[in-house]
Formats: sequence, structure tokens, C-alpha cells
Amino acid sequence: MPFLFSLLVIALMIGALIDIITRDDSQVKHLPKMVWIIIVILLPLIGSALWFALGREYGEGGVPLPRMRRAERPATPTTTVARPAPPVDVRSTEQQIADLDREIEEWRLREEIEKRRRERGDDALPSS
Repeated sequence: MPFLFSLLVIALMIGALIDIITRDDSQVKHLPKMVWIIIVILLPLIGSALWFALGREYGEGGVPLPRMRRAERPATPTTTVARPAPPVDVRSTEQQIADLDREIEEWRLREEIEKRRRERGDDALPSS
């Protein structure tokens, strides 16, 4: 019995090797052909089973299994609209904080001017 099992494993390995070698590279999935050959030689039973289960690309005549197809690249490059890059601020952090402080101070002064104008009852715009 062990002799028969060994013969079956060797026959399966030889069949898998012949199948791998005769296949085109486009018909081999997940790994390159050379890696599949090494796997089948090093692990004859498991490698052959994996080859027939995962690595072999079956024709459309068999049972249809849902698979994700590889996206083919277009022959001609498509023109895409590139978004303009956001403006790059070259100021240091300290300069940015100083600008914000000046802006905050400006708004505080404007509010103070408005408050004083309302207190005086002067709603007219200042003359320039």
C-alpha cells in the first residue's frame, strides 16, 4: 500500500510539473512559474494539490467561479485633470503664530472701536 501511495504522489508530481512547464506565463496565477516548480518539487503532494487548486488558470469551459480579474493597463495614457497643488507656506511656525497674534490684535482693536462708536452713538462711517 505505501508503495502504491508513493507511485501516486510521484505521478501527481510529474503531472503537475508537466502542466506547469507547458503553461504560458499568463495562465499561471498568484506566483511565477519557477516558484510553482520549486514548490511542487520540494513538497510533491501538497505542492501539486496547491498547483491544481490555486495556481492553474482553468479555461472558461469548466465551472464558472467568481474571480477578480487583473486590471489591464490602457495602451495609451489617458489624460487626467491634475488638481493644482495646495499653496506651500514657507513661513516658520513662529512667523505664523506672530501673524495670527497680529490678526487677533487687529480684530480686538476693531471690536473696541465699534464698541466706543456705539457708546458715543456715532453710527456714521468715519471720514477718510
